[in-house]
Amino acid sequence: MLDTPEAVVEALRANHDLPHGLQRTITAEELVEAAEVFEKPDTLVTALIELITAYEFTGEHRKSPVAFARLLKLWDTAPESFSQWEAHQVFWIFKWVTTSLLQIPELPLATVQGWVDQMRERYEEAGHGMQPVAAMRYRVATHIGEGVADAYDLWATRPRTELSDCEACETRKFAWHQVVAGDDAGALDIWRPVLDGTQTCAEEPQVSQARTLLPLLRLGRTDEARSHHLTGYRRVRGNTAMQEEVGLHLEFCALSRNEGRGLEILAENRPLFEATGAPLGRLHFLTGVEVLLARLVEDGHADTPVAGPPGRNWTAGGLLAHVRAEADRLAAAFDARNGTSAVGDRRAARLARRPLLDEPLPLGLRASATRAPAAAPAAPAAKGPEVPEDFVDLVREARRMARVGHPGDTRLWSRVEERLADGSAAHDDRLGPEDLLRAELAEQRGYVLTRKDRDAEAIAELERAAALYEGVGMPWQALSARSRALAWSTASGVTEGAAPPDAEAVRSGLDEILREAERLKAEAPFTGEAPGEGEAVAGEDAALGRRLAYLAVLYSRTFAAYQEVVRTFPEVSAAALERFEESTGTMRAEAERLSLPHHVANVRQFVAEVAGRRGDMAFAEAELRASLEDNETAERPWRNGRPRALLAQFLLARHEPAEAVELLHRAIADAVRYDDADFPMAPTYSLLGHASTHLGDTAGAVRHLSEAAARFDQDGAADEATDVRLQLADVLGRSGQQADAVAVLESVLSDEASASIGERPLAQARLNLARGLRELEEHLAAAEEFLRLADTVAGWEDPGSILTLVAAEAATTLALAGRWDAADTAYERALAAHAEAPHPPLVTHMMREFARLTMAAREAGGLDAALEHLTRADAVLAAVPEDTEEFAVWYESGEVHYRRARVLAEADRFPEALAEAEAAIAAHERGGEEGEVPRAEAVRIAALIEGNGLGRIEEAAARLVTAAARCRKAGLPEAAEILDALRQDYRTRARS
Repeated sequence: MLDTPEAVVEALRANHDLPHGLQRTITAEELVEAAEVFEKPDTLVTALIELITAYEFTGEHRKSPVAFARLLKLWDTAPESFSQWEAHQVFWIFKWVTTSLLQIPELPLATVQGWVDQMRERYEEAGHGMQPVAAMRYRVATHIGEGVADAYDLWATRPRTELSDCEACETRKFAWHQVVAGDDAGALDIWRPVLDGTQTCAEEPQVSQARTLLPLLRLGRTDEARSHHLTGYRRVRGNTAMQEEVGLHLEFCALSRNEGRGLEILAENRPLFEATGAPLGRLHFLTGVEVLLARLVEDGHADTPVAGPPGRNWTAGGLLAHVRAEADRLAAAFDARNGTSAVGDRRAARLARRPLLDEPLPLGLRASATRAPAAAPAAPAAKGPEVPEDFVDLVREARRMARVGHPGDTRLWSRVEERLADGSAAHDDRLGPEDLLRAELAEQRGYVLTRKDRDAEAIAELERAAALYEGVGMPWQALSARSRALAWSTASGVTEGAAPPDAEAVRSGLDEILREAERLKAEAPFTGEAPGEGEAVAGEDAALGRRLAYLAVLYSRTFAAYQEVVRTFPEVSAAALERFEESTGTMRAEAERLSLPHHVANVRQFVAEVAGRRGDMAFAEAELRASLEDNETAERPWRNGRPRALLAQFLLARHEPAEAVELLHRAIADAVRYDDADFPMAPTYSLLGHASTHLGDTAGAVRHLSEAAARFDQDGAADEATDVRLQLADVLGRSGQQADAVAVLESVLSDEASASIGERPLAQARLNLARGLRELEEHLAAAEEFLRLADTVAGWEDPGSILTLVAAEAATTLALAGRWDAADTAYERALAAHAEAPHPPLVTHMMREFARLTMAAREAGGLDAALEHLTRADAVLAAVPEDTEEFAVWYESGEVHYRRARVLAEADRFPEALAEAEAAIAAHERGGEEGEVPRAEAVRIAALIEGNGLGRIEEAAARLVTAAARCRKAGLPEAAEILDALRQDYRTRARS
């Protein structure tokens, strides 16, 4: 019942503790009504301030001026009803209301300017400085686009007052002034204290992070842009007071070519379409939506389903028309009110912006494939070979590139097939028999199908190609195609999850093909005989073509033997190894005899990989380096990507990341340069990210792992993409970029994405997410993740001490969130789990944290409860066997004594507190060198208790002198400085 002022105040206090949102605002409105009936208006004053605050932080700007007018009337008629803090709030809210008035286009500009004049009069009457008033005049000037320079000078040159906006918000406004002036670099310099966390507030850094996205992209600082999007968006999503910021993140997605991500953001913020309380913020949001949708429509995705206002289904084209109409109307209304075109001009400038990157910026996030439009590759694409317009020239160039093994032939063969399919070209007799071209295209389709893991279809295409080659008098090419079909079948069983083919039958088939090749070689040597019908037009040198086909047969035998070794590794039979060594020896000898060094390079790569698997890294490395030299000798540099990547793996295994990174960069660059569509870009970027981590290049690791995840997504390799994202989150978390890590983990753990993750990796990911959220002080969300994880682990057949760990962390986090009933339940669950599967460090840490938080949160009985937690911690430690490995009893015991000392000191029981601090020092003494840091902290607390609590300043100072000297001797200068500073403070106090 809200029938007394005390009941209303208590309800106001409870409502104030809730997060801003619709429920808090509705309750605030109800409490204003309840406070109106009391004779004294002091409760109504408190209720109105709470209501205006709720309006401000939920974007209900239309309602704020009315509520403030009521508050101002009370200020004029009953100033004694305002506390000192509430009186301050009256002048502070003047700024909010000015902003609210600007948000409403129906209000005349004269009303807004008159309000600023009233603000100035009220400030002067109360003796407040004019800087906040100048700030409001500047805000009006920037909105209407007139008198901006003068208004800025008046604001920026005035000294700050107690009613000035916080430093973080002012920094943002100074920086944005520079952005508008065209100085992105200068703006970011000004922004630095906000972006590095030195200056923060309820709105910062997330508001600034949204505003820096475009300047960062324009300056090419994409790593920072990625981070600001990941961390900033999480803090504004769904917030009706942050419509403008959500719109900026949508614009960023469009300009960084992440339209799929933009559509997901649109879906997550669908309720913002119904938020009408802040028309100017709504216009900014709708403009961001329009930038995104316009990109989709321009790229041919007008029919893509998108999320829009509830009540109907939308396509990109339909929603674009709807949003454009409303945004145009709003912009026109503001310009009509202002008498300028500034709002419309700013909107037009945003809509005119084009993507700032040639390819999508990898964000490290999973974008829903069902929502994302077709996208370009996530990394720099190759220019590729020039595609001749003349069809005969096109085919001849494709043949030339195929003959030298250039990977760029893939693009040309695809164009040949497209032109035949669409009727823009027909076969020309100058190209030789039509069946020759059909054979070449069938062979090319086989290669493409193999890359898509459609091995059965690929083998069928190769067999078809072989038959066609036979028909045009090209037996060597027919043998090459048949041998490849058989060799690929040895890998298809692994790829498709089916039983592997009959190895004996494959070997027999390949041996038969080799015998046929030897017969052909004897009957028709590689030199001297006239070419067949197809050979006459297929290449300039028929003899070279036959040699290459012969080596292709040998390659197929070697590949099959390699597959047999790999499939049975590490239990490889002697017979399999013998066949591998025989096939590689034969192929190498023939390649050397026929002067085909790039085929020698192929052999070396097979040999190196098997040697590496068997642990002979030195030999493997030597073979790979020789392989690179062979390809250079053959003048085929495009073949060096794979050996470089493999060599990088071996170097990483030997802890040599620097050269590994260099090799991987070169491998990727060559794949791009030579348009190698077969090169495994995603795994290589993943390896490069791993190598960069070992090199200490966190920014590079994040960049490359994000790229790898995007490429795995494009390849349809969802499991691999998830694995890379888990690595990315780990790198981000360990480097202190916890908000970025949380954003990535939330993406990975979405319902659809997490379905493919194994039970244990999923649990680890959820644990990392929970810990990350807790570090970000999102305690309730963290606790929910811990509890979800605890329920999961409890269902395992053997959860072991993992359940103890998770339950203990859940209990502590719930306590941090102030959910004490749930925290107590989790606490008991942790103790029960500990009884089954002990985890003393986590349980005693939980107990120490409960003691600390209990003292902070529970007034009545807090001391007794805190001490009881520490007594239970003592019992846990006493039960640990003395010979327990990897458990520092000295440390845990010292920390319990340390916490008890602080608890007793907070209760003013200083003699007992000092005794506990002494016990903590003694415990950490037992830790030797490892105990020096916690010992120094225990000495600091003992000195504080002794000097401040017991008034024994000289004794405390003497203690600190000895401890500081010990720290310096132990190589802990920072700890010594802390102790010295406290000693100096005591000396100063003693002298005074």
